[in-house]
Amino acid sequence: MQVVAKSNVAGALAGLIEKELPGGRGLEAWQALLRAHATLLRQLEKDLEKETGLALADFDVLAQLALAGGEMRMTELADRALISRSGMTRRVARLVDVGLVRRANVDADARGVVVALTDAGMARLTETAPVHARGIAKLFVAKLNDQELAALEAALGKVTLNCGFG
Repeated sequence: MQVVAKSNVAGALAGLIEKELPGGRGLEAWQALLRAHATLLRQLEKDLEKETGLALADFDVLAQLALAGGEMRMTELADRALISRSGMTRRVARLVDVGLVRRANVDADARGVVVALTDAGMARLTETAPVHARGIAKLFVAKLNDQELAALEAALGKVTLNCGFG
């Protein structure tokens, strides 16, 4: 197995990127978005876990259920929480085990599964939502003015719509 010389690796990557992004247009913005996303999620996860003992992904499942009126189909929950269906199945199983959600089959053939927030899940969400919201306020909202927030929302909204997620 031959190892590529270090000087050739960066040049090869730059050439490949240049072909698809002439002049590197948007590349720095993309990299900044990825860094901000990863940094914010890591810190929000760390803070939520430290202050409440709840994982951010578990909070997201509880919040998505609450936003949907307390229950939804497993497939829709996976789509909203941006997690694979198999990953959501495992996460929901853990949340069922600790009593935060319940699941039920809705179809005669037992393929359709609805996940519902329990009273304990709603209590846990009530405890953790303020911590999460404070983190968003401190780590994200406070760093930007109203015009920057509006521009960011509009720009990312365009991206989301153009990718078919809106």
